[in-house]
Amino acid sequence: MKNYKFGICAILMVLGCYAQAQKVRVSGIVKDSLGNPLEVANVVAQNPETQKLDGFGITNPEGFYKINVKANTKYVLKVSYLGFKAREIPLNTEERDITLDITLFEQPESLEEVEVVYEIPITIQGDTIVYNTNSFVSGTEKKLADVLEKLPGIEVNDDGEIEVEGKQVTKVMVEGEDFFDGDSKLASKNIPANALDKVEVLRNYSEVSQLRGVTNNQDNVALNIKLKEGKKKFWFGEITGGSGADGRYVAHPKLFYYSPEYSINILTDLNNIGDLPYTARDLRNFTGGLRGATRQNNGTLFNTGSTNLGLSTLQNNRAKEITSRFGALNFSYKPSEAWRFSGFGIYSYNNSLMETNATRTFITSNQQEATVTGTDQVSQLGLIKFETHFNPSANLQWNYDTFIKLSDEEEAVNVLSVADVTDNIEENKRQKPTNITQNSNLYYTLNKDHIFALELQLVHTDEDPFYNAIREEQPFLNIIPFDDTQSNFNIGQEQRVLTNRLDAKLDYFWVTGPKSNLNFTLGTIWSSQNFNSSIFQILDNQSSLGFAEDELNNRVGYDFSDTFLGVHYKIIAGKFTFNPGFAMHNYTATNSQLGTEVRDELFNIVPNVFVNLQLKQSESIRLNYSVRRNFSDINRFAQGYVFSNYNSLYQGNRDLESALYHDVSVNFFSFNMFDQQNIFANAAYSKRIDAFKSSTDIGGINQANTTINSNLEDETFSVSGNFQRTFGKIKVSTRASLNYSNTNNIVNDAPRNSTSLAQNYTASVGSSFVDAPNLELGYRYTINDYNNGGTESTFFTDRPFARFDMAFWKGFILLADYDFYFYRDQLRTVENKFGFLNASLSYQKSDSKWEYSVNATNLTNNQVLNRDTFNDLFFRTSSYVVQPRYIVLKVKYDL
Repeated sequence: MKNYKFGICAILMVLGCYAQAQKVRVSGIVKDSLGNPLEVANVVAQNPETQKLDGFGITNPEGFYKINVKANTKYVLKVSYLGFKAREIPLNTEERDITLDITLFEQPESLEEVEVVYEIPITIQGDTIVYNTNSFVSGTEKKLADVLEKLPGIEVNDDGEIEVEGKQVTKVMVEGEDFFDGDSKLASKNIPANALDKVEVLRNYSEVSQLRGVTNNQDNVALNIKLKEGKKKFWFGEITGGSGADGRYVAHPKLFYYSPEYSINILTDLNNIGDLPYTARDLRNFTGGLRGATRQNNGTLFNTGSTNLGLSTLQNNRAKEITSRFGALNFSYKPSEAWRFSGFGIYSYNNSLMETNATRTFITSNQQEATVTGTDQVSQLGLIKFETHFNPSANLQWNYDTFIKLSDEEEAVNVLSVADVTDNIEENKRQKPTNITQNSNLYYTLNKDHIFALELQLVHTDEDPFYNAIREEQPFLNIIPFDDTQSNFNIGQEQRVLTNRLDAKLDYFWVTGPKSNLNFTLGTIWSSQNFNSSIFQILDNQSSLGFAEDELNNRVGYDFSDTFLGVHYKIIAGKFTFNPGFAMHNYTATNSQLGTEVRDELFNIVPNVFVNLQLKQSESIRLNYSVRRNFSDINRFAQGYVFSNYNSLYQGNRDLESALYHDVSVNFFSFNMFDQQNIFANAAYSKRIDAFKSSTDIGGINQANTTINSNLEDETFSVSGNFQRTFGKIKVSTRASLNYSNTNNIVNDAPRNSTSLAQNYTASVGSSFVDAPNLELGYRYTINDYNNGGTESTFFTDRPFARFDMAFWKGFILLADYDFYFYRDQLRTVENKFGFLNASLSYQKSDSKWEYSVNATNLTNNQVLNRDTFNDLFFRTSSYVVQPRYIVLKVKYDL
């Protein structure tokens, strides 16, 4: 580890010296004819012989600029500012710094001037930042994510999701048309890098122009991708195919078409090398786009959650064997300026084989269970969305969309459990949930002082999870009366949950002045759910033995309604924006089961406030405080037992009441284009009163759980921050986060307090040379500290990483990434070291459409991953088998 750190320092020194070698600084003030400084004016130094931009800068609020260029070189210094005549100044550099003040003169905006502005590396136009991608790329980039990672202020996380200034991007557009609305991963992983011209970052984004001045959109960020001229009104894309030893294969065709009238995107991916184009987690997180333009917190937290079976999840998107098939189609059509239609369809098939060896130690009983688990999981996922926008005038807009989520998932699990007894267990899980969500939003501006917004959402969900466990030993002797004369204990469980939900909200905005408005909200949430379940035994003759006991069956109906009236006032005073308000709620919740009803009625007033301090154009501090009333859905009310897995039962609580959440957060954002510096920080605190608590009875390794209300208050506190700055061609980035939780639950009728503190630190430095190899080096350090009822455990992970890309010999590109893991606990009773190295070498002539490459994954040929988890009941240590080394030869043809 010491040698590694020394190597990092040495390489960083070399990079720094290379970046600064034979450089001089040109600096000065850009001002208008009256001597006033011009902020965000653009200054670029172009080499007239090579036509390359060797340096660029943007002025700060004082009009100051600085750029680093080569010594003893001739340049043309180009200076531009929107609304002013651009200037070109000849410049001969020597081996000393130069001070040069520049005066610009106003002139009417012209097409030529706009064109000049757009050719420079970065421009700022209000809330829009425009990046000219050619100024940042080196030619080794393959997809959009590779380009975005080289742009100041933009990051792509490990899951492929795009983040701007610390905020996740949920809308990506290409030429102004939605690209799989609601997900940025598909864009970052599939849009070819060679098709990009510019990337536009749209901050404070709103899909409804009438509401931009009266709503808070600070957390909304969208990207718009501008294509090169040769990619418009032409089909373009690529077809990739490859194969390797042991029957490994990959096929990845992609096709795109864009015109002013319509667009089509087709993505496909078939492989068995462990490259997951889409996962079940991606489907669950897929939002389908921004939901309504008036998404203000109304004070109610009511989620009609999924009744899933807890299917096994992949670790780091790896498994013993993964086979994937993926297809997606996205389209848009604009028959007129007023009408626009768009939508997409996504299909994903994943077959994953998993093998895990684990040890669980139950804290209360001190019982230890060792398991060997083999899992065969088949997951088919589908998404369909259709939407239309009607915008006949600036005063009227209507949006409608239908969003469908489909899945068909099966899992077969074999478990060898060794505890006080040894048991061979088979588990079979199957589910085919369907979710249909419809949104209809109407926005109407009567005049400049009166704006109306009507937003409706209708949700229908049908879930039918089936669970089956075959055990040699009889579980839950005192709960389930099994027939013990059978050869084994074959347990079946059927569930069916139907949900219909309507959310409706009418907003009236009264603009009381140039910088103030009142917002009146009238809304309702109505939900009706039905939950049926039964536990039965499958006998040796394949007939079923049902159980008549009430606690082993569920026939539950649950109706929930919330009618609310909200009032908010927004005013801008200097640098401050104040937006306080409150909402009055009338709640009714009724659950019907066991021949009786339990009805709960509540009237509640909850406040919330938003404060924004705009220090500069791209620097602000924001405060959010809200009180929310949290209600459970039907799953927690069902009194009958439901299997969670082979050794865990859950029983609902029909007398469960609501909980109260207090949430406060403070955010700081700073984006400084002058220094190419991006800073954000966040602190959040949450307190739960009368919170939902888990109450668990444990006997050996078997557990029965329920949910109760408790006056034991839970707290969570988190702090995170990120700093990123570019020094010439070197980008430095640091990120840190701390998450603390203090929770209370009941175990065997005794209160148990659990605290956890998770610390994550990341630092990296990387280069972005155009004509030289690029290297990024970084270090991640994680500490997880747990205290469960006095039992303490601390785990550490060191993760140094490196990314390398190089173009050489007129057509060759070498890419490599390496991650090393050093995992251990505080006492070093658990310790593991492993690394993953992936690399590719490709060749493509500059004038050829064919590319040939060799791609290698897991070159270090690691066999297992280790992971430890900790909760209120047990701590678990596991080793997880992953795919071995694969080497695949690929051929790509550019369309």
